[in-house]
Amino acid sequence: MAKKIIISLLVLFFGITIIGISLAALAVIVTYPKLPPLNALTDYKPKIPLRIFSEDKVLIGEFGEERRAFVPINQVPPMMINALLAAEDERFYQHGGIDYLGVLRAIVGNVLSGHSQSGASTITMQVAKNFYLSNEKTYTRKFNEALLAFKIEHNLSKDQILELYINQIYLGQRAYGFSSAAQTYFGKSLKDLTVAEFAMLAGLPKAPSAYNPIVNPKRATLRQMYVLRRMAELNFIDAAQYKAAQTEQLVFSRNSQQFPVHAEYVAEMVRQMMFKKYQEATYTQGFQVFTTINSQAQNDAYSALRNGILDYDNRHGYRGPEGFIDAALLANQIDEQLDEALNNIKEADDLRPAIVLSSNNKEVNAYLQGGERITIQGEGLRFARSALSDKNTPANRIRPGAIIRVNATEKGWAIKQLPDVEGAIVAMDPQNGAIRALVGGFDFNHNNFNHVTQAWRQPGSSFKPFVYSASLERGVTPATMINDAPLVIEVGGQRWEPKNYDGRFRGMTSVRKALTLSTNLVSVRILQAIGTDYAQQHLTRFGFDPKQHPAYLTMALGAGSVTPLQLAEGYSVFANTGYRVRSYFIDRIEDARGKVLAQTQPEIAGKNAPRTLDARNAFIMNSMMGDVIKMGTATKAKVLGRNDLAGKTGTTNDAYDAWFAGYQAQLVTITWIGFDQPKSLGARETGGGAALPIWVNFMGKALKDIPESPWVMPDGVTSRTSDTERGPITEYFYQEFQSTNPQLGLSGGSETEAAPIDEIKEQLF
Repeated sequence: MAKKIIISLLVLFFGITIIGISLAALAVIVTYPKLPPLNALTDYKPKIPLRIFSEDKVLIGEFGEERRAFVPINQVPPMMINALLAAEDERFYQHGGIDYLGVLRAIVGNVLSGHSQSGASTITMQVAKNFYLSNEKTYTRKFNEALLAFKIEHNLSKDQILELYINQIYLGQRAYGFSSAAQTYFGKSLKDLTVAEFAMLAGLPKAPSAYNPIVNPKRATLRQMYVLRRMAELNFIDAAQYKAAQTEQLVFSRNSQQFPVHAEYVAEMVRQMMFKKYQEATYTQGFQVFTTINSQAQNDAYSALRNGILDYDNRHGYRGPEGFIDAALLANQIDEQLDEALNNIKEADDLRPAIVLSSNNKEVNAYLQGGERITIQGEGLRFARSALSDKNTPANRIRPGAIIRVNATEKGWAIKQLPDVEGAIVAMDPQNGAIRALVGGFDFNHNNFNHVTQAWRQPGSSFKPFVYSASLERGVTPATMINDAPLVIEVGGQRWEPKNYDGRFRGMTSVRKALTLSTNLVSVRILQAIGTDYAQQHLTRFGFDPKQHPAYLTMALGAGSVTPLQLAEGYSVFANTGYRVRSYFIDRIEDARGKVLAQTQPEIAGKNAPRTLDARNAFIMNSMMGDVIKMGTATKAKVLGRNDLAGKTGTTNDAYDAWFAGYQAQLVTITWIGFDQPKSLGARETGGGAALPIWVNFMGKALKDIPESPWVMPDGVTSRTSDTERGPITEYFYQEFQSTNPQLGLSGGSETEAAPIDEIKEQLF
């Protein structure tokens, strides 16, 4: 009887097995033909974002819904592959799409644990799911996934499958593929990662949100340790590597700066230009744009501008906390709640937001996002010490719950603040118009308005050289003597009485000295003599639009409007001895395969750029603006120890804008500081005090390896040396003007803006 029962059970078992196999076979026969074609794999065209590079091929920007950078399998570091195999599929190169040993191990593990903790998905199955299937947890989806894995294995090589996996899989933080993830999490190229970093990335595919090291550092570290242990067990790393990787302190990119160069304003300029040309394809077709920006010069410009603005801000004192958090959050001091409060506060590079936990006159304890608690003492409190006093109103006092900015210095943490003032710096090669560095503001995340290209501001005295240049064409020479005396002008019933910035009157003054000392009254008299209409037309030689510079006498003091980039182009005409070159910032555009789609053909001085200014004029103006640095309002630049520099400071009425425009033959750099809503920078602030130090800081590094290149005196210029109270001065003249009456050519003054020409000559000479 028992034997019959056993035989019956065996028959039943085998019958059920046969039926099961038959049903499975039927399911395969029915389903397999319905599987989608593998075109998406065999003709893989991922959505690759727009990628922007410096001229020396450093990535400076990326735009697209998916952060992705395709990397061929032969360029993937072997250690990255080993980490993936250890974490996801150690038998990848042995199985045919389904790892039966892995399935058996998963079943046993799930039974022993009492719940499903492992699905035994191979890398091939994950590729099938990522390309064709949803994430729903059903037997049908799993069955289709297995069949697709077989189909993929029969049509693609193992390396092809792994290449697809490495480039397609989502790894959190909008990063798709391991190359993009390396940049996103560590700010590095994939080839530059350490064993510990490879292991951290290899742990992400299992659950990108759960093991995100930025959001869940503790859980991510546990997963990383598991991957490292598996790598050691599989002999992918030796004992020394294992131990070193376990103790390595990883440094993550915690803010929005994902690139080694701060070129956010340039990247945005490129994005806008590309979108105008290619529309939505801009973000998916893998365009590569190579700019003219030099990565080192760009970082130097960023640092120079940032430090200059912070120096200005420090001179004008601490304004108080940025805000306050809910007192209830502070009472519990739970990290997650404090992190949530800081989530809505934008980072600003090294100026990190912090929540004050406690404060007194001697120390401030604060919380940084990510669970870090810091103490600020001594020198770190100096800038904000006034805000620690109980005499301040609660809104202006640093107290528990206050949101402040801090940065790490060599002496410890220090309280800082986000400046209200803005600034800009642009450096341009005057020989061909290539922009080498451009920073459009203090911090792109807080203000993406590009002050280099979009800010129309009064140039002040930095505009005088263009008026003086016009006067050279009308017979004025650097040696011409002009009366620096009080001047009252009445036009249309309105009275204008221009003043010198220092309130002094110097009497008869040479044109050279007047420009060197930025004397307003001499500049106005020069413009009176040559005529505002003539001067306005002369401005077009430098690329300025006459409409932005009305033909009034205030033009002599820079009352028109320019952008810093326009000013750079204008000064380039002086620097390259008279050629009009237009600026450009894109060298070439390539497709995803490196084929050049478009390339800039620049205007080059002395070749295809039009000459718009007499070389003699440029040479004499360079000589005069050289004196601005040697003995005028820009003597701070003498610290650079060069004899081939020239430039002009600029401070507008009531110090709303501070400028310095300076250059040598290979590089023109413009710096500007001002408020977005124009207001005075302060009674003691000038172009020489606020903008010039930024220029000096940048040019000291930019010109470090560039030899001096003085301008060569062109034909048609003669010189004469004479003794003055400042020592021997060599003066330069147009040959036709050197021995003539200094009044030569001074005719045609504007009848509407100037007194009769005879009176002008009397005032002038």
